[in-house]
Amino acid sequence: MTEPSAPRTDPVGTAPGQVDALEPWPDTVEWRPVSPKLVTVELIGLYSWIVVLLAGFGIAWVLTGHWTWPTAMAAVLVLAVWRSFVAVRAVRAWGYAERDNDLLVRHGLVVRRLSIVPYARMQFVDVTAGPLEGAFGLSTVQLHTASAASDAKVPGLPPEEAARLRDRLTALGEDRAEGL
Repeated sequence: MTEPSAPRTDPVGTAPGQVDALEPWPDTVEWRPVSPKLVTVELIGLYSWIVVLLAGFGIAWVLTGHWTWPTAMAAVLVLAVWRSFVAVRAVRAWGYAERDNDLLVRHGLVVRRLSIVPYARMQFVDVTAGPLEGAFGLSTVQLHTASAASDAKVPGLPPEEAARLRDRLTALGEDRAEGL
């Protein structure tokens, strides 16, 4: 006699027919990913800190000659490799979707987060690009609402997409706020 197999699950870990609270209306939402260039930006930021830590530990090792400094350096390298894998997966977890009345933003690996920001609640939209983001042609769109807890951001967008999203969100926010 064969044993019954476990129920098949979809990629987010829910059984067929089961509703996932972090995937609202999955058939009606078209998720847009952020730019893959964001992986490079994140890794450069990570490796910059790793170099600083390794340099500091290396100097301490030269000055003291104690065996713990090479061990600390090895631990930093192991952490860097692990964090590199996490950074790649974290960037791939970012996504956003525009609907008729709101913007959905999702991100997170261990703690997945889905933010739904109604256009009528938006007060203003920022587009920023730090020096590293700018060097790779990326921008971040930040939405601000009356509640600080409902602010959402979409990093890693090409400037043209960031400008389009900013203009669309601003126009939709103004249209929806007229009824208040």
